[in-house]
Amino acid sequence: MCARLRKIALGGGCHWCTEAVFQQILGVIQVEQGYVASTGKYADYSEAVIVYWDADKISLETLIEIHLYTHQSTSNHSIRSKYRSAIYYFNESDKIKALASLKILKADFDKEIITKVLPFASFESSREEIQNYYLKGPDKPFCRNFINPKLDLLKQQFFNSLKS
Repeated sequence: MCARLRKIALGGGCHWCTEAVFQQILGVIQVEQGYVASTGKYADYSEAVIVYWDADKISLETLIEIHLYTHQSTSNHSIRSKYRSAIYYFNESDKIKALASLKILKADFDKEIITKVLPFASFESSREEIQNYYLKGPDKPFCRNFINPKLDLLKQQFFNSLKS
């Protein structure tokens, strides 16, 4: 394991999409797909992933930027509680970095960013048969219709952050 292995949990759209996006990113060592809960009014579980990354290869700020661009981080739609747009931090340093990143990136968006920065409380892994969803079946209709457009955006906008 690398000395600078870090983790952050990210929720946005469906965890199949979020998992597929971050599995493509250089410096990301592992992506755990499942459901994350925070505290207080966000103590209910919402689809999310835990991203483990090598901080010598990619920054938290870049991961957050990728996250904001690859899900509807400005849309407060009717099933947002199931698909909470959030960055779940494990330590105060990452909380500060996440809040600063949102403040800087809001200038790039036409609308308000609704992504919450929340403390991580707990995680429940998805059942085995739906983990690595994209990698197991990239030709499935869901993958073609919903994940491939996100991966195309990655190739266009974050080419230097992708694994070969």
